[in-house]
Amino acid sequence: MAESVLEVSGLVKHYPLTRGVVFRKQVGAVRAVDGVDFRLGRGETLGIVGESGCGKSTVARMLVNLERPTAGSIRYKGEDITRLSGRALKAVRRNIQMVFQDPYTSLNPRMTVGDIVGEPYDIHPEAAPKGDRRRRVRELLDVVGLNPEHINRYPHQFSGGQRQRIGIARGLALRPEVIVADEPVSALDVSVQAQVVNLMGRLQSEFGLAYVFIAHDLSIVRHISDRVGVMYLGRIVETGTDTEIYEHPTHPYTQALLSAVPVPDPEAREHRERIILSGDVPSPTDVPSGCRFRTRCWKARERCAREVPALAVPAGFGATGGPAAHDSACHFAAERAVVPAAVEGHGDGPG
Repeated sequence: MAESVLEVSGLVKHYPLTRGVVFRKQVGAVRAVDGVDFRLGRGETLGIVGESGCGKSTVARMLVNLERPTAGSIRYKGEDITRLSGRALKAVRRNIQMVFQDPYTSLNPRMTVGDIVGEPYDIHPEAAPKGDRRRRVRELLDVVGLNPEHINRYPHQFSGGQRQRIGIARGLALRPEVIVADEPVSALDVSVQAQVVNLMGRLQSEFGLAYVFIAHDLSIVRHISDRVGVMYLGRIVETGTDTEIYEHPTHPYTQALLSAVPVPDPEAREHRERIILSGDVPSPTDVPSGCRFRTRCWKARERCAREVPALAVPAGFGATGGPAAHDSACHFAAERAVVPAAVEGHGDGPG
């Protein structure tokens, strides 16, 4: 595996729930992220997928220190950035940049494109001589496929796809090693999505970037990612290469997600098993005991209510080392049980 640039261990983010106006009393917590572990290699793309509300964006914001974790560590080249502040944190942020989800609200409408892309140089003046900044901004606009002559235009004069290219140019300004892309194409038309994803792939090769690419569109994640992590209710439940996840999923939740991906071939669609999960995702303020997916899982047993499954290679696959030998947080991932066409609700699950 490539040398690690980011190592995340035991990452937790809880938002307290309080009651009262004057004397505020904590009565619970929203467990947005509840123990996430992964590593990102140099020049690699890690895709993170999952339903809305599973904690993907919260992880992204913690990676760039827009949110402070409740517990856990985020190590950039061996240094825990969650403990940094002031100049030390500022120096690290130069190497970890973010591309935001909404190209309409992430750009200041009162600033020109030149000011937006050049603002990182105001924060980090050592990155570019003052007299050279305008030339560098024009170069960045050209790199992301925009006309450098439009440097004095405002965001409202661009389309959604062009605005996202502006956001990417801003992220590239300081030549970072890591870019955290939080659903960067979800607000764009399908044809424009492909253009932006292809642009990001080209920029990765050109600048040697490592991406944490967060999305809920499984086809886009497979196209751009080297490895994939599947999140459910604040935790990663399965992780592996794109081939392992998409062709040999072992966790029931991953299998259900992939079964919902549209298939254009009518013959292939007829032979595919469709998994329809009943019930809603449990509230992050009151998560189930043991395995969090057990209330919707057709494999659930009493053990699932008692024990939290570890994210590890299932025992049944470890010896062969085949394509399915990847981490899965399921007690019964090795079982080759027949997947039902529709999964009826389990109520509160066993136990």
